[in-house]
Amino acid sequence: MLPIVLAATFYAIATLWLARDARAFGEPQGRGWLWAAIPAVTLHAFIHWLGWHQTGATDMHFFAALSLVGLGMAALTVLGAVGGPARALGVVVFPLAACAMIAYALYGHTTRPEPLGWQLLLHAWLALLAYATLSLAAVLAVFLWTQERALRRREFHAWLRVLPPLTELESLLFRTIGAGFVLLTATLLTGAVFVENLFAQHIVHHTALSILSWLAFGALLLGRWRLGWRGRTAVRWTLTAMTLLVLAFFGSKFVLELVLRRGV
Repeated sequence: MLPIVLAATFYAIATLWLARDARAFGEPQGRGWLWAAIPAVTLHAFIHWLGWHQTGATDMHFFAALSLVGLGMAALTVLGAVGGPARALGVVVFPLAACAMIAYALYGHTTRPEPLGWQLLLHAWLALLAYATLSLAAVLAVFLWTQERALRRREFHAWLRVLPPLTELESLLFRTIGAGFVLLTATLLTGAVFVENLFAQHIVHHTALSILSWLAFGALLLGRWRLGWRGRTAVRWTLTAMTLLVLAFFGSKFVLELVLRRGV
């Protein structure tokens, strides 16, 4: 229980630090928030390692996967925001990661996690990293939409000072989508090679929705390259593709594991 309390506390401190700096200076300044964010991410990872050590296998069930995606988002925010504008993501990402971690600690442990070979572990870790990266893209898309909407209406709210400039935010969005698209491609390829008997595992719908999401993200990147898509068009495509991805992974896991109680 102590690591959970400490991690949640550090996440809260990092969030408040970033929010305070943003209010005072117009955007998060310095690296002081890292003194809270790094211990939070480290403790979050330790909580999962401890659970896996106790059961002897990697837990990838619903709340565990949700927490791991939150951990990935927080870690990527720390790694990518040290010297750039993405540090504003922490104001949203750190509370989400903390909530996912607490949900995992309260409800997410399974007494009999299924041992996975290295092939399926590789596929699973690529999937979690892809979801974490593209989830960050979805948060950036919401930032872009709210900022563009406020500027269009000439509503200069104080919270706009937290965000990087519009063009910089848009560029960051597409860089994040590009990285996530590569990871999602690798996830689908490893799934096609290593996952056997889709029907027996009840993941046909998961695969179909993942492919639709991949196509949507690919169309967005192509539209950006060939047609210069930006602004609201980019936001709509990003959130649509991310919705498909959430339904593919967490939607199917929710039904199979929490409703039908399979594999728990």
